[in-house]
Amino acid sequence: MSANSAFHIAVLAGDGIGPEVMAPAIEVLRKIETKSGLSFRFTEAPAGANHYLATGKSMPDTTIKLCEKADAILLGACGLPSVRYPDNTEIAPQIELRFIFDLYAGVRPARLIPGVPSPIVGADQRGIDLVVIRESTEGLFASMGKGVVTHEEARETMVITRKTSERLFEFSFRLAERRKARGKPGALACVDKANVFKAFAFFRGIFDEIAKRHPEVKIDRLYVDACSAMLVKRPWDFDVMVMENMFGDIVSDITASLIGGLGMAPSADIGDKYAVFQPCHGTAPDIMGQGKANPTGMILSAAMMLDWLADKHGVEAAAEAGEQIECAVDKVYAGGLKPMEFGGSNGTADITKAVLAAL
Repeated sequence: MSANSAFHIAVLAGDGIGPEVMAPAIEVLRKIETKSGLSFRFTEAPAGANHYLATGKSMPDTTIKLCEKADAILLGACGLPSVRYPDNTEIAPQIELRFIFDLYAGVRPARLIPGVPSPIVGADQRGIDLVVIRESTEGLFASMGKGVVTHEEARETMVITRKTSERLFEFSFRLAERRKARGKPGALACVDKANVFKAFAFFRGIFDEIAKRHPEVKIDRLYVDACSAMLVKRPWDFDVMVMENMFGDIVSDITASLIGGLGMAPSADIGDKYAVFQPCHGTAPDIMGQGKANPTGMILSAAMMLDWLADKHGVEAAAEAGEQIECAVDKVYAGGLKPMEFGGSNGTADITKAVLAAL
């Protein structure tokens, strides 16, 4: 574990473009070392569809043990559409890690960077800066691998527990409070379907209980369908949203699409002790090895990791380093950097070089 400002990072590059976006993130963190008192020790480990093809397991026990000992986990992208378990589900170490390390809070920021196109009219003037918090160990995903399928029907079961919901809401309120201290609105909305399902009414009831402990946070309660409609009309009205696992899976993809797509979107899965940081995008095997992959989401995930390490270990220099990375990314996009998914000509190497230069 960490000693002062030295951190041991487990690196799981994964499949497809995972290794291609991981390398720039490591380069950026190495650059940070030269500018701060921070130091990093990176240990690479296998995980993903290719490892499953070779061994029959998505991750070896040594990878799990490494993640357990490290200060934080950086994950590229795992899984390939052509590689499946016998039940036809995809190889997904990223989901398995959530259950292994009880990473109940999936944090999905969506911030529109200057110069990045958004499909929302007026977003370039009004801005988008919100966070989706997705419960990551329960909900409908608690049924993963446990569903019952017969010739006539298929059944999956949604699970919502008091213990996890209380931890999730406390985490969400603390995040809203931290954002308020940084000049953001500091508002929190519970997103559910409490008007139809008893489980979501239970979920909302626990939210209301925890809200009483945080009177300084402005709260709201929204049904997921109405929330989705509002997001694609006025995303600047949102600050922090918290929701069940499957709803969070869908809504976080919506919010990523508002800020330039999954290539721009970082994320984290956080528990009481461990945390995994990875971009929201998949392995994109169609562009693998072509130098087209956008590493921005991975680089910003590394910045999120630094902010989490700062909060966990009280190392202010790590938080400052995370802000420096974000500012460098903002600078290069405001200066005209245009990845290929935006119709530009800047690939992985160009984006990496630009961010390093801005640092």
